[in-house]
Amino acid sequence: MSYLEYNVKRVPSGLSKVLYFNWPLFLLLCTVAGAGFLMLYSVAGGSLEPWAEPQIKRFALGCVVMFAIAMVPIWFWRNMAGLAYGISLALLVGVEVMGTVGMGAQRWIDIGFMQLQPSELMKIALVMLIAAYYDWLDVKKVSHPLYVLIPLILIALPVALVLNQPDLGTALLLVMGGGIVMFCAGVSWWYWGVMIAAGVGTVTAVFSSRGTPWQLLKDYQYRRIDTFLDPSSDPLGSGYHITQSKIALGSGGWTGRGFMQGTQSRLNFLPEKHTDFIFTTLAEEFGFVGAFSLLTIYVGIVLFCIVSAITNRDRFGALMTLGIGATFFLFFAVNMAMVMGLAPVVGVPLPLVSYGGSAMLVLMVGFGLVQSAHVHRPRGR
Repeated sequence: MSYLEYNVKRVPSGLSKVLYFNWPLFLLLCTVAGAGFLMLYSVAGGSLEPWAEPQIKRFALGCVVMFAIAMVPIWFWRNMAGLAYGISLALLVGVEVMGTVGMGAQRWIDIGFMQLQPSELMKIALVMLIAAYYDWLDVKKVSHPLYVLIPLILIALPVALVLNQPDLGTALLLVMGGGIVMFCAGVSWWYWGVMIAAGVGTVTAVFSSRGTPWQLLKDYQYRRIDTFLDPSSDPLGSGYHITQSKIALGSGGWTGRGFMQGTQSRLNFLPEKHTDFIFTTLAEEFGFVGAFSLLTIYVGIVLFCIVSAITNRDRFGALMTLGIGATFFLFFAVNMAMVMGLAPVVGVPLPLVSYGGSAMLVLMVGFGLVQSAHVHRPRGR
């Protein structure tokens, strides 16, 4: 559907937009965030400070932002895609110049009331721009080499900056998020075969470069890979995180030890218990039942995004919704795989549950865009 065709279609206006708001999706988001508040309260020893109360305030602000974005016509956000990408890219460059350092990485910019992580903004901005690009591009040109190269460049620029921070986990999410939008836009399968071959070659090069002057990863990233392959090789060093995580997961059993009764988190054996490893705290206190319930809600959110995209006749809205839904899926899939020892530890937070300002607000912005696409989708003449 062309831009002009879209604008002659009837879309809701005024207060009627509230009726078209995807309320089930909003309730699922609130449920996940509520679980996060409980876990942050628990890991703080039964206190709203220092994590739960700020997280509640951020989520409340995020809800206001989501509603505000949802009420704005989707064509406006389509037109803002390039600006959003440009600002995010400029902020990533700003991190290189004046970024603050935390845990050995330079990823944040101090804006006074919070530490902003520009790479989080880029996850949404990149999806928006690639979706807008394929909405503009003639469908017949989608698989033309020249027109495939353009989105690859758009992906490569922020990935290079994020890798330099260094943040391998976010770089991988950017690549996969952008790649999924390209796939949904209809890029030929031949390109994916080439990309898979390139991925295998990259992995081979990464391992071959270890210990050489042209080493492709940092030493701590190689240690993470070693730990993933054999956590017992260094149980008190690089393998400590995943070893304690597995202990917490296993000790939860079917129904868990009970709220605020997890020994691994309460006795501080579990590192980063309020951020990257908060899922293991939930699994220890609520067991398999609690962990599976959270996973079910996450899957429900992704399914709502897929259904909304499939039923949306606006190409930009559909592609953007699929891209944001995929980014959300990658967030929780990578985090859960990481803490269960199924993937290397790459520092990806559990969406809406882990403590963090940038990730929380950016996700709410993303779902505001999903809601905007849902509210303003064409509904006939």
